[in-house]
Amino acid sequence: MDRDLIPDKEDKNPDTEQKPEGERRASKKDQIISLFTSGMGSVEDLAMITNSRPSYVASVLQAAGLMSGYFDLYTTTSNPMNVYSKFFAGRLGYKDEATARASIDLIDRHYRQFEVAGDRAGQHHALMMAMTMFNRARWTRKWREAEIFRQWLLARLAEARLIEEPPVHEFERWDEEPPEPLPEQPMDRIPHERDSLPR
Repeated sequence: MDRDLIPDKEDKNPDTEQKPEGERRASKKDQIISLFTSGMGSVEDLAMITNSRPSYVASVLQAAGLMSGYFDLYTTTSNPMNVYSKFFAGRLGYKDEATARASIDLIDRHYRQFEVAGDRAGQHHALMMAMTMFNRARWTRKWREAEIFRQWLLARLAEARLIEEPPVHEFERWDEEPPEPLPEQPMDRIPHERDSLPR
């Protein structure tokens, strides 16, 4: 009766059987590189064929020096995206709250420097780095670390104000004659929802 639980040494399982050298199964990494070098250049197609995420495909190709210029949430920040990348590359993390705080301090310092210089593209990149770290932390269930980035982002959004455009006369906004203005009504004459309810 125990014989059914103990595999017979002569029964060979093809999944556990050792393959002779040179016959190993190609890894996803090997498949991605092979497909790419044979002419399949679409990250999306490579991801679908190899059952991988586009981020992984791009990371493999970038590490092999076969591709550059692909960025998403999970690609490394070490690959320069623009001139601002060098300020953050290899310096951000969220492994614990102290690391997240140090990261947000760095992001904030650069954000403020860009603000003083009037460099909106630099500020945008700093915001993007904070958003990236927030999403990486929350989607790896690092809630406290994510909250540090979230609070900083919320504070930046709260202090944001729209830059006013130069005043434009009302009639310059219309191709035709401007519409007639709505008649003004005193506040006590504006119908309210409660006025339409049956009494």
